[in-house]
Amino acid sequence: MYDYLETPAVAIELDAVENNIRTLIQNAAQYGIAHRPHTKTHRSVELARLQLQLGAKGITCAKLGEAEIMVDAGIQDIFICYPLIGTEKLERLGKLLKRADISTLVNSVEGAKGLSDLGVSLGRQIPVRIDLDGGLKRGGLQPGYPALEFARKIKDLPGIHINGLMYYGGLIYHEPDRAAMEKIAQKEREELLTTADLFRKDGFDIQVLSGGTSFSGKMPELLEGITEIRSGHYIFNDCGQLFSGFASENDCALRVVATVVSLVDDHHAILDVGTKILTSDLCERHPGYGAVIGRPDMVITALNEEHAFLQSNFLLNVKIGDKLAIIPNHACVVCNQVDWVWGIRNSRVERKIRIDARGCSV
Repeated sequence: MYDYLETPAVAIELDAVENNIRTLIQNAAQYGIAHRPHTKTHRSVELARLQLQLGAKGITCAKLGEAEIMVDAGIQDIFICYPLIGTEKLERLGKLLKRADISTLVNSVEGAKGLSDLGVSLGRQIPVRIDLDGGLKRGGLQPGYPALEFARKIKDLPGIHINGLMYYGGLIYHEPDRAAMEKIAQKEREELLTTADLFRKDGFDIQVLSGGTSFSGKMPELLEGITEIRSGHYIFNDCGQLFSGFASENDCALRVVATVVSLVDDHHAILDVGTKILTSDLCERHPGYGAVIGRPDMVITALNEEHAFLQSNFLLNVKIGDKLAIIPNHACVVCNQVDWVWGIRNSRVERKIRIDARGCSV
């Protein structure tokens, strides 16, 4: 596959990308839910614009650096899904607020005060969402009364306006099957809606209920009542989606293409790709470091920086120079490893797609 690409290469199947975007947006819309995709998956202006053209209401950025690239490209509606702490971050946010519609989250009094001071200096209120913990305990407030008590502490800060809640149900990625994932999605909806109800009864103007992982976002019928989903790697899918039944091989648009550069014996070979592109992330549902398309017998058992160790209990039946396409374990990491990816349609290169925000994690 992809014999026309010099390797290692990252290719995306454009038809699959477009279908993945349309499907998620259309399915969510049936339940009154908008889509604000996480662009950290691809970090590409072109792909962010494609998501907006196909119906996304805005975008989500993980870090300020990513948002700066997107604003420079003319994208106007951005939620920065990360606590912005420190003078340097606030100065940069202030510059973005003068150029685009930016909102962010709060999960500490210190963070809220910093944002409020910035808002006062700009003569405006910065829209913020209260960060709710979905089980990972990575900074959010506990849903329900703990979140409400926090909001009461910051509600009178003059430079911010609490307009919503955001939730990340990251535990869903570790569940063993769809039934368990459905319970996590139902918990996500329940905790967002019940917390919003408490806030509204207490006088808060809660307009935005933001949730939706790349798994729960594919079950919008279980999220009805929230206002937006922030799914990210659904645009490509990966081994996590494939081996949990949420995507087919054809839905997996992102492929890492590698060449066989050494044959150890009839059962072992070396590929010219390693952690610097394929990443060292593992998949709980599949052995090794990615799935070789068309060869379920093959397992990538180990990676060095520039080498992949390929093994099969059957005869490998490959020769030096053969190219293999690999579905990565975790799509969100791969694009950030390269400057551009190949956009493929009908088995031909249609265009190169630049990864504009590569490395913009500050």
